[in-house]
Amino acid sequence: MAPLRPLTQLATHRVFNQTPPLEEADLFAADPALRFAVEKAGGAAHAPRLHALGARAGSAEVQEWGRAASRFPPELEAFDALGQRLDEVRFHPAYHALMRLGLEAGVAALPWQGTPAGHVAHAALLSLIGEADPGPTCPMSMTYAAVPALRAEPEVAAEWLPRLLAARYDPRSSPAAEKEGVTIGMAMTEKQGGSDVRAITTTARPAGEPGWYALEGHKWFCSAPMSDAFLTLAQTAEGLSCFLLPRWLPDGTRNAGFSLVRLKDKLGDRANASAEVEYRGALARLLGPPGRGLSVILAMVQHTRLDCAVSSAQQMRSAVRLALWHALHRRAFGRPLIEQPLMRAVLADLVLEAEAATALAFRTAAAFDAAEPLARLLTPLAKYLICKRAPHVAAEAMECLGGNGYIETGPMPRLFRQSPLNAIWEGAGNVIALDVRRALIREAEGREALFAFLEAARGRDPLYDAHLAALPAEPPEEGALRFQAETLALAAAAATLLLWEHPAAGLFCRFRLAARRASFGAEPGLAGEAETLLAPHRAALAALIPPG
Repeated sequence: MAPLRPLTQLATHRVFNQTPPLEEADLFAADPALRFAVEKAGGAAHAPRLHALGARAGSAEVQEWGRAASRFPPELEAFDALGQRLDEVRFHPAYHALMRLGLEAGVAALPWQGTPAGHVAHAALLSLIGEADPGPTCPMSMTYAAVPALRAEPEVAAEWLPRLLAARYDPRSSPAAEKEGVTIGMAMTEKQGGSDVRAITTTARPAGEPGWYALEGHKWFCSAPMSDAFLTLAQTAEGLSCFLLPRWLPDGTRNAGFSLVRLKDKLGDRANASAEVEYRGALARLLGPPGRGLSVILAMVQHTRLDCAVSSAQQMRSAVRLALWHALHRRAFGRPLIEQPLMRAVLADLVLEAEAATALAFRTAAAFDAAEPLARLLTPLAKYLICKRAPHVAAEAMECLGGNGYIETGPMPRLFRQSPLNAIWEGAGNVIALDVRRALIREAEGREALFAFLEAARGRDPLYDAHLAALPAEPPEEGALRFQAETLALAAAAATLLLWEHPAAGLFCRFRLAARRASFGAEPGLAGEAETLLAPHRAALAALIPPG
């Protein structure tokens, strides 16, 4: 929240030529890329909901919630004052305020309530909450994505889905049956395996009533450890299996075998807690057939990978908006920065990257809404490309602000620290490249859908046609799989822009499908095309500047 009338006339100098805070803005109205993508993806009917949340997320109050939630990170409360075991996490009130705002806007529930374009609306709502702080969007995303995994066991789904779909936030640590709404976390990876979940050593044996198992082992990363239940993996006699592990048991007692060891001290995502946990006979419900845990959890992972792409695209737009806002207000060498040719080229290149990322992410969300086989491959491709590019965009946008962009009291450092996360979460680059190869070889329906999608854009741009013709006919050797993932992802982004008749489609083919330079703004000819890219964003931001 901007301070009230700070002093600008100091004893030694006057403070001037400064960029004002970007507050009290409808962030949906101020985001041409998001509005275009939502409309083209079939979500235009959700505009009133998105404008309402955009105005709230852009308010000074909610922006201050985001700063406070990140500045005062969660704390582990393993015991109470009497030495009794709790295994709880205490959050700043701002975190809870953001969680309530997002969940009660429908971030997690809306796509599963039969609403047309529900996944597109989810992606847009998640983006708008992420404008305040991305940390709370992690448990919102996992709660949303948990639905397919819960549906693998009808009895569990009947018990838990009504609470999840209630679109209510109840932060109390109490039995789920006593709460209006619940959140779901994840605890998958272990110290020895990371992404190689087949290396998991945690074991599960039948215990008590049918469907219940006792788990023994550990998890190196437990995301959102104050959730009401966790999706987790363990080895049964039949093989790797998926479970729902509740914090509280049906009889109203704590799940005593579940304990928090410590919270992670992370580079970014500081508002959200991540924990190391141990299972000492922790009780959990089996989801799906024993030994089929990987297929159950992958149904969830597809949705969290979508959210990785959506959130990284949002981080790009946030960073670019801050750079544009600064360039509109800051003067250097006799004129506004946004009128300087070099700065215009850099800003235009950043806008091009953010526009393409947003379009690809929302085309993927639309594939979820339509239950298209295309979603199988479009999801990892979008995640690979967008999440890889986000840190580069954040760094260049920070540079546009100069030294002010590097100061912790401003928003850029928080954005920059967050930007690498989504490329790591839910499969780092090598894992995604391997998944793309696996799907291309083994899943004919998804492969045919992807290439039909790419073919549909043929003939709309000669550079795109040349890129399509150069795609390898056979899967390359393993060491070249990143090249395959990147070239396919670039083709998917270009196809989306072309098929949606995006004004920047031809520029994307020109400046991204041909060999590109190492830095933003370095492509010859980009400065001459800057106005096409900058004009809609400049107009949207200019509307936020008070008269006079």
